[in-house]
Parts: sequence; C-alpha cells; structure tokens
Amino acid sequence: MPGYAWVLEVRPGYEVEYLKRHDEIWPEMLEALHAAGIRNYNIFRHGLTLFGFFETDDLEATKAYLRTSEVDKRWGEWMAPIMKIEVDPTTNYPYLLPKQFYMA
Repeated sequence: MPGYAWVLEVRPGYEVEYLKRHDEIWPEMLEALHAAGIRNYNIFRHGLTLFGFFETDDLEATKAYLRTSEVDKRWGEWMAPIMKIEVDPTTNYPYLLPKQFYMA
C-alpha cells in the first residue's frame, strides 16, 4: 500500500493543546479517516514540527472524500488556530513529501 508523508507545525505555546486534541480525537473524525481509505496513520512531533505518515490505496479518492467531509472541515477549522498549515495551491492539500529511501 502506498505511503504518504507531510510536515506541518504547531504554533508556539500550543504543544500541550495539540496533544490533548489528538488524545481526545472525535470518533466521527476517526470514522471519516477510515472511510477516506486512510490506514496506518501516525503523527510525530519534534519541537514544533509535526511529521505525519499515512497509507491509502488511492490518494486522489482519499483527498476527494475529505474535501467533501463535513467532519474533516470542522476538524480543520478547530485545529487551524493552533497550527501552521502550508497548503499546495495546485492540490489544495498540505504538501506531501517525496519519498527518498525505502527499506523493506
């Protein structure tokens, strides 16, 4: 299954709040991620930098699903004040990182 990664940032002073919101992630948000085809989703933090990795069989279908998801929209609005999110204007989605190395 193809994997994808992104890098975002937590705004200074919101590190604890970011963790709290993910510890208490809405069940309907988890359902939306599953329905979008996302699996093996991990987010790591180093300082203010967030590194996310997820797998999906069809990235375009995943993005299309999330674009129309009211839950994802509400989650994004709720998280926006505590995060810096750089969006690729050609995809209207956070920049995905090109894979540089893989070891099975």
